[in-house]
Amino acid sequence: MAEHVEAAAPQEIDPEDAKIVTLARSSRARTGAAEGAAVRDTDGRTYAACTVALPSLHLTALQAAVAAAVASGAEGLEAAAVVTDADAVDNASVAAVHDLTRAAPILRADARGDVVGVLA
Repeated sequence: MAEHVEAAAPQEIDPEDAKIVTLARSSRARTGAAEGAAVRDTDGRTYAACTVALPSLHLTALQAAVAAAVASGAEGLEAAAVVTDADAVDNASVAAVHDLTRAAPILRADARGDVVGVLA
């Protein structure tokens, strides 16, 4: 899979994007998971999830958030966010978002909720 290029975070984050970063951060904190993620669908609904690491099921936080959105009838995404300690968004997470749209930005935030990069 091709490497994804991450741009520097904008100085100001759209309030709706800040909301999904907050949801992602809360999901991670609530569960103690490696990552938290949230997505906003084209109807403005939001879905949050964390990393799933079960013996029989492994999902990245973004995969889980996309799955929740699809299970609720979402047909597209406006934006996605992941809170992680990683230096980049992993390919599986990017692929899950791109399954619904390639136009949605993916915001990568640190544990404080500061956006440190954006995949557009």
